[in-house]
Amino acid sequence: MSNLACGIVGLPNVGKSTLFNALLKKKQAGAANFPFCTIDPNVGIVDVPDSRLATLSAISHSKKLLPATMTFVDIAGLVKGASKGEGLGNQFLANIRETDAIVHVVRCFEDDEVIHVEGKINPISDIEVINLELILADLQMTENSLQKIERQAKGKKELVPTLDALKKVSDHLNASQPVRSLELTKEEEDLLAPYQFITAKKVIYAANLSEEEISSLDAPHYKTVLDYAAKENSQVIPFCAKLEEELAQLDEEESKEYLETLGLNEPGLNRLIKVGFETLGLITFLTTGEQETRAWTVTTGSTAQEAAGKIHTDIQKGFIRAEVVSFEDMVEYAGRVGAKDAGKARSEGRDYIVKDGDVVLFFHN
Repeated sequence: MSNLACGIVGLPNVGKSTLFNALLKKKQAGAANFPFCTIDPNVGIVDVPDSRLATLSAISHSKKLLPATMTFVDIAGLVKGASKGEGLGNQFLANIRETDAIVHVVRCFEDDEVIHVEGKINPISDIEVINLELILADLQMTENSLQKIERQAKGKKELVPTLDALKKVSDHLNASQPVRSLELTKEEEDLLAPYQFITAKKVIYAANLSEEEISSLDAPHYKTVLDYAAKENSQVIPFCAKLEEELAQLDEEESKEYLETLGLNEPGLNRLIKVGFETLGLITFLTTGEQETRAWTVTTGSTAQEAAGKIHTDIQKGFIRAEVVSFEDMVEYAGRVGAKDAGKARSEGRDYIVKDGDVVLFFHN
């Protein structure tokens, strides 16, 4: 499942690399809490923070904990004209096409020391520079596809619905609107599935605030981003890149104390990771025992038999049943045996839809 990834994008000097490096430094600083390992210079795998693992591990006396992971890709900075190949334009667009969701870092802080490419702080204008480049790239692909299908549709009438769906997308993009804000029927969605529209991807806006603003969330620039995101049903995660960088150098206890002095419950990165995970349509089910307590990643709507395949293909093939206890019942009845005695362990078949936080024991031949 780790092949599902969030691409981090943003204009130069908005805090994009600091954000990515703060994730990386968690490992370099020796904080093994949510380690981050780099596959190549701009891809990293980060653990999904989940307090349920420690709770279950204490009940089962597990020797080790294995959290779920997700992938972040730091995508080269984008400049105006990227859709025409300016800067690293083509590379940027190819990289972003391969990701499943976008984390768009937006600068909301004023600082004369850190120059802004446009010379002034205007988060909405920044967002629109990138969105426009992505819209132009999608438009180019749509126009190319339209020409091709128009020729083919002359002899193949069954291609007419695809042609109509592409025209609908083209009109929407020409109105400078991303595909994600276009209302499509189920049939249109299916017809358009082979086309990888960049602007169809879900977006999380990561608003980079100053250290003073992060505790009150009262900054005017931040509020404009919230309003903008609300119009396209996107989420906004406030964070302070400078603070995250400092937190990454501290151990868990020091980090907690530092956050408390600022009136914050958890690092912004933790929220970003969790929201990214949800945005990718992922959930976790849990297994626990003396050897290990582990979170396994499946897409929302997965069946018990599909979930079994995450552990081992043999378990999926020989699936008999799944014994499911909710995380809350595991805690309340101090483990599987207690939950079973209280009648809280359910026996489920292969088609059972797994829920986030299910603690599962698979039976197989």
